[in-house]
Amino acid sequence: MSARRVLVTGGAGFVGSHLVDALLARGDRVRIFDNLDPQVHPEGRRPHWMPSDAEFVQGDMRNADQVRASLEDIDVVYHLAAAVGVGQSMYQIADYTAVNTMGTAHLLQALVDDRNGPKKLTVGKLIVASSMSIYGEGRYARPDRQEPRGTLRPVDQLRAQQWEPRDVDGTELRPLPTDEGKPLDPTSIYALTKADQEKMVLQIGAAYGIPSVALRFFNIYGPRQALSNPYTGVAAIFSARLLNGQPPLIFEDGEQRRDFVSVHDVVQALLLAADQDAAAGKAFNVGSGRGVSVREVAETLARVLGSGIEAQVTGKYRVGDIRHCFSDISLAREVLGYEPRVTFEQGMEELVAWLQEQDRPQDGVEAHAAELAARGLTL
Repeated sequence: MSARRVLVTGGAGFVGSHLVDALLARGDRVRIFDNLDPQVHPEGRRPHWMPSDAEFVQGDMRNADQVRASLEDIDVVYHLAAAVGVGQSMYQIADYTAVNTMGTAHLLQALVDDRNGPKKLTVGKLIVASSMSIYGEGRYARPDRQEPRGTLRPVDQLRAQQWEPRDVDGTELRPLPTDEGKPLDPTSIYALTKADQEKMVLQIGAAYGIPSVALRFFNIYGPRQALSNPYTGVAAIFSARLLNGQPPLIFEDGEQRRDFVSVHDVVQALLLAADQDAAAGKAFNVGSGRGVSVREVAETLARVLGSGIEAQVTGKYRVGDIRHCFSDISLAREVLGYEPRVTFEQGMEELVAWLQEQDRPQDGVEAHAAELAARGLTL
């Protein structure tokens, strides 16, 4: 089998860089397309982990010509580039829409225009990074096993610090693993743009015969996370606070449950998505299949770091946040052959071992919290 020519948008970032390593190890030829956003790369240059045997193109998804040029002589595209962050997306609306929605439009427009044009783009597979955020709240069940008619948490309920979702008749609901059939209900601009990316890729893929797959990532953690970025994953944010001698800040009561998946398992799913022909046209959850409370994440990180600092539970709510969402990964197991290999405990130990080798990160969490409060986005 000849080496594939693979494009990874966002390939200098957290997930993208791990994917690039795995592709090169398989013998693929890799082109990285990344704008080296200062929020992710504070020094504004290529990170030291970027391999020299991958081609690097510095470009921006908002520039249609740069995107089009990056696709030349490419067989497989992994579209990971995106502006990330629920809270920030609620006040940088145009930026998130431009990068995520319009950036994906530029990618797809190039494929549509040039598929039979003079340059004859040869892309044969397209995998897009989607997100669990597109679900909004996860699956829930009523005690009487009837389907809930609603899971919204009214403002008055949140102000009273009654955090659990209730049905329209006031019945408190029980969280269940969330499967791909759960109706989508994005509750932030970030989530809305991720839903755009997924739907656009699958629709155009189907229309033009390009095998396309969407992977709905849950909460990813691991080495190379942007520790100084207050909009990155909660594990990295909590770690940065602890390394600076500050308590992690937890919204609500800390009992909200998420699904934390190692970056190594995410890379496994990305590779499988391109290899399995049966995956084409489908969306898959990629998680650990286990719900973990946010409080437990903070406690685990403090313990493994040897820190006696306890998390600060704020009792506040951020507009756009949900209560519970953790994955049902049955479909990915069945179709992709995906099986998580890294336990939560193993992954946290690996993250901490990496953290202890890094310079102390800048802590932008309090500034971010102040920005949300000033804009009326916290209750």
